[in-house]
Amino acid sequence: MGFTYRDAGVDVEGGNRFVSRIAPLVKATFSDRVITDIGGFGALFKGSFPGMSDPVLVSGTDGVGTKLKLAHWMNKHDTIGIDAVAMCVNDLLVSGAAPLFFLDYIACGRLNEDVMVQVVGGIAEGCRIAGCSLVGGETAEHPGVMSPDDYDIAGFAVGVVDRPKIIDGKKIRPGDAIVGLPSSGVHSNGFSMIRKLLFEEKKYRPDSRVADLGVPLGEALLAPTRIYCRPVLGCLEGGARIKGMVHITGGGFYENIPRILPEGTAAVIDRSSFTPHPVFALIQREGQVEEREMFTTFNMGIGLMMMADRTDADALIGMLREAGEKPVMIGTVEERTAGAVVLV
Repeated sequence: MGFTYRDAGVDVEGGNRFVSRIAPLVKATFSDRVITDIGGFGALFKGSFPGMSDPVLVSGTDGVGTKLKLAHWMNKHDTIGIDAVAMCVNDLLVSGAAPLFFLDYIACGRLNEDVMVQVVGGIAEGCRIAGCSLVGGETAEHPGVMSPDDYDIAGFAVGVVDRPKIIDGKKIRPGDAIVGLPSSGVHSNGFSMIRKLLFEEKKYRPDSRVADLGVPLGEALLAPTRIYCRPVLGCLEGGARIKGMVHITGGGFYENIPRILPEGTAAVIDRSSFTPHPVFALIQREGQVEEREMFTTFNMGIGLMMMADRTDADALIGMLREAGEKPVMIGTVEERTAGAVVLV
């Protein structure tokens, strides 16, 4: 027999088995808008929105980053997919958009079916939490380019919002309240610092026990990024008036909040209004990291912020609590000519 694709390191038969194993997971996320099956060249999705006067599609893409290294160390791959979905759909949410569908791209050195099934299972779970369909994806083996056990994951999501209901921050005014929703921890940002500081320099291990964490360090760090779509969209559907939203990802408070604020305004954050997850105190202590660096790199315990008129804030908080959230009034918008984020 002559040279085959398998001789080059690509397992076509394994790929086919993998697709058959993930098919039930993927199909379980399908809404009635999905009008195609698994295996086509493109995913077909019904694009009519009769309840909207002027539907606008919103798209976003992102990855999980070096958090993947921790998943490898712990041999735990069932939550990474949730992170991939969360990083995309939370970005759609800040415009007021409901996520419709998600696609993934996974590159690996060698197709480990058991690991990849865990990863896709996490993606499907993330889509379930977000209320969107996993309509397709691509898994590509890259022998000779990536090491056999390595993989990387990226995602792409599309959502929809009625144009009159787009949330863009243009109505934010001085005096508005800022309401925050808690994060589950580090989410999916800052892991290059965490890897270098905690695991390489300070010699922590994923199974290290640290006071106040309650679980091994690796488990605390691997907690998946929270998906805020259902509770926030439920509030919007219930009449909540939100002027602006911020997904706190890479860049933390100092780089993300200014993206939504009108010129001449600043977010004044009451530092004492919320308590960061204990893992942030560990990072800051071990690296003697300055506070501004912490708030520029990490979410510091707040994953999503919402700006609302002060007279609407109490109603918003009440609706979020009814949805099972733990909202916190963390600050106000003020008129300022310098410094878009101020911690007090």
